[in-house]
Amino acid sequence: MKYLDLQAINKPYGHAADEVLQSGWYLRGEATRRFEEHYAEYIGTNHCIGCGNGLDALTLIFRAYKELGVLRDGDEVIVPANTYIASILSITENRLIPVLVEPDINTLQIDDTLIEQAITERTRAIMIVHLYGRCAYTERIGDICQRYGLKLIEDNAQAHGCMCDAVHPHRLATTESRHTRTGALGSAAAHSFYPTKNLGAFGDAGAVTTDDDELATVIRALGNYGSSRHYVFDYIGRNSRMDEVQAAILDAKLRDLDAMNARRKEIAAIYINKVKHSDIIIPQCDRDSVWHIFPVLCKHRDELRNYLLDHGIETEIHYPIPPHKQQCYQEWNALELPVTEKIHQQELSIPCHPAMTNEEASLVADLLNQFQ
Repeated sequence: MKYLDLQAINKPYGHAADEVLQSGWYLRGEATRRFEEHYAEYIGTNHCIGCGNGLDALTLIFRAYKELGVLRDGDEVIVPANTYIASILSITENRLIPVLVEPDINTLQIDDTLIEQAITERTRAIMIVHLYGRCAYTERIGDICQRYGLKLIEDNAQAHGCMCDAVHPHRLATTESRHTRTGALGSAAAHSFYPTKNLGAFGDAGAVTTDDDELATVIRALGNYGSSRHYVFDYIGRNSRMDEVQAAILDAKLRDLDAMNARRKEIAAIYINKVKHSDIIIPQCDRDSVWHIFPVLCKHRDELRNYLLDHGIETEIHYPIPPHKQQCYQEWNALELPVTEKIHQQELSIPCHPAMTNEEASLVADLLNQFQ
């Protein structure tokens, strides 16, 4: 059994690419405009700016805030220690200082009880990462941002379509519902549409969502070589644009995203209800998670992975080495972050995607229960 069957998931959407090829227009065209409009409406923000990938989306947010004078070299950004390295790369690339905060072992998300003690006079923002498809936002985080005047940046690379049930202080005046999608909770959010994501392209693509008109204008210019008008360059920008093929595919898949996420939740529910093993910790039930990844923790992770592979079940590890132990951040290698390190030593991702059958999910659950 494949960990993720992209062929089956993507088979219905090839027509979107064919339509773009027939149009003869491949960049900055109608398909991109249409997807940006539809995705902004879906997320619940005023703006969506397509770009090359999720890392660029994060990097452009911080770069735009620097151009606007909101951030300066050496400012600090609080970020979860348990995350994919892209979250941190976007901070250091902008000459900002990441401040790593441990996760809550029960949610695997940033521990909101530890954030306030990490704030200094140089803190300017908090980045939350909706890791594994689960909402990382809490009312405590919103309150901290409001009290300290901090920007809230969302890394929404893994949680397309996830709903947040917490009250967001900046949204109370503009919405009648407590429910807000991730990507619309903070000052700005970055989205990755890497092929394996819940909303995945046929290649690389990303986007920024925000309600900030000025920020959106600067981000769009920065991603287009720094140009706001043809051959007029206001910033030293970069080339980071979503192409028409990816935009058309994403727009077609967006219509099915909620149904795809609902199917992921059904698969996750089978695991949650069936897996009963003293050495395997499964995620706490979270009705809002869109289960981009179904992570289990096991002290004998490598043995479990080999056991499942012997029975034809592919798995992944997200992620084997935490950012603070990577060679590229040697200055952090001596840091001790025991909760993060435990997660990275024990995490195993089991198949959970909309092309799976209930029978396949039950087979995986039974195999987990039989692990010795």
